[in-house]
Amino acid sequence: MIISPALIFDLDGTLADTAPDLLGATNAVLAARGLARTDLDHLRHMVGFGAKALISQAMEAAGQPVTDPEIPPLIEIFLAHYREHIAEGTRLFAGVGETLDSLKRRGARLGVLTNKPQELTDLLLPRLGIADMFEEVYGAGRKPYTKPDPRIFHDVVGDMGGGPAAMIGDSVTDLNTARAAQVRCILFSHGYTPVPAASLGADLVLDDFASLPGALKDLELL
Repeated sequence: MIISPALIFDLDGTLADTAPDLLGATNAVLAARGLARTDLDHLRHMVGFGAKALISQAMEAAGQPVTDPEIPPLIEIFLAHYREHIAEGTRLFAGVGETLDSLKRRGARLGVLTNKPQELTDLLLPRLGIADMFEEVYGAGRKPYTKPDPRIFHDVVGDMGGGPAAMIGDSVTDLNTARAAQVRCILFSHGYTPVPAASLGADLVLDDFASLPGALKDLELL
């Protein structure tokens, strides 16, 4: 019996442009400390490493670095704002819904692996209309480790029945996850990374979602 591939997707910067709503939550934290707001251009390079890292980077960029003990109350401000506004400006990237549907019809098994907190991931995916596309959804907090630890990748694939798999994302975190798990990696150029995706060394870099089925076929994953 041939097992269909498990295609594991990152969320922020890969499936959806979440930066507008993350910006609002980040600026709520900065405002609480009396600091100037940041903007989308700066924020996009901070996304993808989890809320703690995002807040730490934003505070440092604003000229007020924080220590680890100072971060929890700032995370609470961030999460409270983000929960309330989680899908106001967030949109799927062009072609995501159609491509996911096409992949499922071709027999692919789809999962999500993100460093966004599990609670927020579970809140956002239904709002975007794609929750039913995925067999498994892993966010931060579901396990005691996150990307790029390869154990989290193997866990989500294992819960989907094992077999061949690939990581599909937009950042060095996704690439490092794939490399550590010894699977193929496809990155999108439209994501959140201070380093251009094309220079990271992924198996393939794509500019749009419509190209994904063909790319997977080229890698013999579909």
